[in-house]
Amino acid sequence: MTTTQERRIAKYIEPAITDLGYDLVSLRIIGSQKLQTLQIMAENPETQTLDLDGCTKISRAVSALLDVEDPFAGAYQLEISSPGIDRPLVRGRDFENNVGFEASVETETAAENGQKKFRGKITAFADDIVTLDTEHGTVKIDLPNIHKAKLVMTDDLLKASKEKRERLLNSTQQGD
Repeated sequence: MTTTQERRIAKYIEPAITDLGYDLVSLRIIGSQKLQTLQIMAENPETQTLDLDGCTKISRAVSALLDVEDPFAGAYQLEISSPGIDRPLVRGRDFENNVGFEASVETETAAENGQKKFRGKITAFADDIVTLDTEHGTVKIDLPNIHKAKLVMTDDLLKASKEKRERLLNSTQQGD
């Protein structure tokens, strides 16, 4: 969340999303003043996914809060979605949970060589420092310096996602 308005909205909708058992992953406002869209990505912290039922619950709760708070001057649309396979990496635990996978990272301030965009395998996350193994060597990036980051769609990521989905399906069927 980068703008003042996005941070303000997140402040009052995040507790409602948490109360429903989900985590707010990201929030963005896009569009023009004439019609803005509030995009919310959320997930079940246990599965790192969001099903249709979760989208519906979050949409209803957030819509009620937006009706009360009225943060938009004009019309707006609300979009609720799962982070997806090539998810954005926002929180420390997003990096920690995805060690071993490839990510693209943009920083707020440039490195000594002027570089602001990095792509490499996440090899570690500790003490708010992301370590990437890039084609030019190892790079350490402070979490607060990250402007934007997301997983890169690779065969390894697709395979891991498929395996995770199968495990969840199996555990759900065993619980029936």
